[in-house]
Amino acid sequence: MRTEVRAGRWHQPSAHTVAFFTGALTERQRWWVALLESGCSDAALDGLTALQAAGLTGVEGALVISCCRGSQPRRVPEAEIRITRWRCRHDVVGAGIPRVRPSAASIHEALWAKTERQAALMLVAPVQQRLIPPDRLARELARIRRHPKRSWVGQVVNDIVDGAQALGELDFAGLCRRRGWPSPSRQVVRRGPRGRWYLDVSFDEYGVVVEIDGIQHGQGLGPVDDALRQNALAMAGDIVLRIPLLGLRVAADAFLDQVEAALIVRGWRRAA
Repeated sequence: MRTEVRAGRWHQPSAHTVAFFTGALTERQRWWVALLESGCSDAALDGLTALQAAGLTGVEGALVISCCRGSQPRRVPEAEIRITRWRCRHDVVGAGIPRVRPSAASIHEALWAKTERQAALMLVAPVQQRLIPPDRLARELARIRRHPKRSWVGQVVNDIVDGAQALGELDFAGLCRRRGWPSPSRQVVRRGPRGRWYLDVSFDEYGVVVEIDGIQHGQGLGPVDDALRQNALAMAGDIVLRIPLLGLRVAADAFLDQVEAALIVRGWRRAA
C-alpha cells in the first residue's frame, strides 16, 4: 500500500483508510471513510446524513454517525459521532452503506438538533419529500421514553401526523389571551363562489383573518383552494394572515407581532 500511495496510483484520505484511486472523494465515499475511521463495528450513518443517504435533498449539515451504547469509536475530525442507546439491530439498513432507517434517523436528528427550527425541519422535510409516512414518526418517538426535548418533538410529530388543525387553533386562542387581544371567532363560515369556506380564526370586528396552515395545506390542490379563498377575502376588504402550524412552534412571537400590527392598523387599541 505504501508503494502504491508513493507512486501516486492510490491515495490515503485519512489515517486508516486507503483509496484505490486518486482525486477527490465523492460525498458517499467521504461517508464510507468516516465510518471506517471510527473503528466501530456497528457504526452507521444517522440523523441528517442517514436521511441524505436515503434521498433527502435541500438540507445541509454536519456528517453524523452513531454507534451503539458501549462502543468506543475513534475520533473522526469531519464527523459528529453519537453514542446512543436508542438504536436497535433492525434500525440499520443492511444493503449498501450502513445507515439508520429514515424514520428513526429523523427522530434522532430532531432530538439532537441545537434549535427548535432545525428540529422541526428534520421532521417535516422527510415527510414532505415522501421518504417517511407521517405515522412512522409517532411510532419511532414512542420507543424513546426519556429526553428533555421529547415533549416538544411529540407536539410537532402530532402536528405532522394528523394536520392538527384544531390543535393549532386552540394554541392560537391561548396565545391571544396571553397577549391581551380580543377573543377571535374560530371556524367561521363564509360563503364563496365555490361553496362554503371555513376560516380558522377571525377577528370579525377588525376584519382580520388568520389561517393556521397544517402540513396538509401544501399537498394536492390545497394551495389552489387556499389561494382562491385568500384572494376572495382580500377583495372583500379583510386582512388575511397565514401562519404555518410549525410557525407556532418555532417562530410564534414573530407571527404574533404581525397579527398584532394588523389589529392595530384596523383600529384595535390595548386597554390602558
